[in-house]
Amino acid sequence: MTSIEPEEYYAALAEQTAHLAVAVRDADQRLTIPTCPDWTLGRLAQHVGRAHRWAAAVVEQQSLTPVDSKKLDDMRIPEDAKGRVDWLQAGAARVVAAIRETGPETTVWTWAGVQPAMFWARRMTHETAIHRADAELALGRAFMLSPQLAADGISEWFTLLASAHLAERSGAPPITDGTRMHLHATEDELGKAGEWLVHGTPSGFEWEHEHAKGEVGVRGPASGLLLVMMRRLPRTHPGVEVLGNGAVLDRWLEHTSF
Repeated sequence: MTSIEPEEYYAALAEQTAHLAVAVRDADQRLTIPTCPDWTLGRLAQHVGRAHRWAAAVVEQQSLTPVDSKKLDDMRIPEDAKGRVDWLQAGAARVVAAIRETGPETTVWTWAGVQPAMFWARRMTHETAIHRADAELALGRAFMLSPQLAADGISEWFTLLASAHLAERSGAPPITDGTRMHLHATEDELGKAGEWLVHGTPSGFEWEHEHAKGEVGVRGPASGLLLVMMRRLPRTHPGVEVLGNGAVLDRWLEHTSF
C-alpha cells in the first residue's frame, strides 16, 4: 500500500526522467557507471528508455504474460543530445498514457504476479530514480529525492523482494528466521512511513512500518537509506548510521541484488 496518489507518480516519473535526461544529455556516453560496472552511461540511459517502453507495452496490451521486448519498436536511443532527451521523455510519457488509457486498476502481468496497472507507474518511477542516481554519482554530482519519494522507494523495494514470485528466484534468504532489522529515516515529517521493521520468517521475511529494536538498526535521511539498501552507497556512507550487528545488514545487502 502506498500513500502516493496516481497523479503524483505520473509527475514523479516525468520529473525523474527529465533529471536523468539532463544528466546524460551532453555527457560522455562511454563513461563507466561504478554502481553498474558493466554499463556505460549510454547503455544505462538506453536501459531506462527500453524499460519504459516495455512496461508501457505490457499495459497497452493488457498482457497477463511477459511481453517480448525484442518485438517492440523504438528501442534504440538516438546518438544526438537532443534526441536522447526527447527519446527518454517520450518513453516515460508513454507509460503514463498507457495507464491512463487502460485504467490504473486494470490487471496486468508484473514481476510480482498479476497486479493493477498502477504497479508500473510506481515501479518505473523508482527504476528511473535509482538509475538517475547511478548517472549522477558517476558524474560526481549530488543526488537527492524528496523524503516521501525516497521512503516509498524503500517500501516498494521491500514489497518486491518479499513477493513470492521473486523470493523463489533469490536463493538464500536475506535475513535469517527470527532476526529483525530496523530502518529509521530522520525526516520527522515521514512519521511511520519513515520506519521499517523487517523480520525473518521460516519462508523468507515480512516487513511493516513499525518502530522497534532489531539486531541491527540503520538510521539516516530517506535518500541515503534508499541508496544503501539499493547497494548504491556503502553502509559506511557519511550520514548513515548502523547500530548493532552490522553483519545482519551485510547479509541482507549480499542477498538482495536484483
